[in-house]
Amino acid sequence: MAKRDYYEVLGVQKGASKDEIKKGYRKLAIQYHPDKNPGNKEAEDKFKEATEAYEVLSDDQKRQIYDQYGFAGLEGMGGGGGGYSHAYSDFQDIFGGGFDFESIFGSFFGGGRSGGGRAASNQGANLRYDLEIPFKDAVYGTKTEITFSHNEVCDVCHGTGGAEGAKRKTCPTCGGAGQIRRSSGFFSMAQTCPTCRGEGSTIDNPCKACGGTGVEKRKRKIAITIPPGVDDGKRINIPNQGDAGKNGGPAGDLYIFMHVSAHPQFERNGQDLYCAVPISIIQAALGAEITVTSLDGKKIKIKVPAGTQSGKLLRVRDEGVPYGTAGRKGDLYIKIMVKVPSKLSSKSKQLLEEVSKIEGENDSPEAMLLSEIN
Repeated sequence: MAKRDYYEVLGVQKGASKDEIKKGYRKLAIQYHPDKNPGNKEAEDKFKEATEAYEVLSDDQKRQIYDQYGFAGLEGMGGGGGGYSHAYSDFQDIFGGGFDFESIFGSFFGGGRSGGGRAASNQGANLRYDLEIPFKDAVYGTKTEITFSHNEVCDVCHGTGGAEGAKRKTCPTCGGAGQIRRSSGFFSMAQTCPTCRGEGSTIDNPCKACGGTGVEKRKRKIAITIPPGVDDGKRINIPNQGDAGKNGGPAGDLYIFMHVSAHPQFERNGQDLYCAVPISIIQAALGAEITVTSLDGKKIKIKVPAGTQSGKLLRVRDEGVPYGTAGRKGDLYIKIMVKVPSKLSSKSKQLLEEVSKIEGENDSPEAMLLSEIN
């Protein structure tokens, strides 16, 4: 199964603080702990996935490498997490010492009591790309191109990592296991072998083009379609555009995370759009027909009822955010803001004073609840 983005796993944003990362991890650890979910393989996998994500994001050095290079940058550092130090400390805080730490995590970090087995997968790493898009494009959708770097299969060795006629031999460091084990007190840890990087074997004559890795870093430009109605923080999955897999393994995926820019006039709440429009006191009192420009540039005529108060919302149906490709849209809400003139001509002032006398305006109004105001 392809790995998910570590920030997504813990339910935090990319710039999350250490406290937020720890809080997200603890919540998942409590929810999916094997003692609470006996025999539940899915819960066990989620438990291990959360721990791997925490091991990386709670370590400043590993987090920096992951943010810059993704999963590929962590290769050779002990798999996803490379150790138990942070997770072990947190589990002691949450659960105490009454569980078998190694039996839960051994196979996940490349070991377990059975020993053997390669720590590295042939699946290529998934990659993350952060894309900032204008507010309007997020609402109505668009097509754009992005340029990114990923590992592609070496053209010279075709992914084998060896020069012509090269042969593989058992790794002298791990003896073909793909991992090395270290003991620390009452539990042991397994790490990806630094010599063979989990392959279990080395090449006697590495390919000069790729240095024996079987892959080369290249820039790639692709066209993507952003569907209408995407929201900030949503992601688009582009299959097989992550790093190339090892030894002919499948490529990972490319995850594009959307960051929507703010708009100077419009705001969004779900599938509805909101904007504010100023009108004069006369228009508010007598009523008027005004023209409002929608987000997509359409001219919409709006009837303002007589006696409209400042702050009143007028709804225009089906002028909001599309529901994907379903054809339906949310609504547009226009907030009426009654503009009080700061300067009046003598004639205007005279007329308003006459209106005030006719209406018999109250010079001593009583306070009222905010809920009673329209």
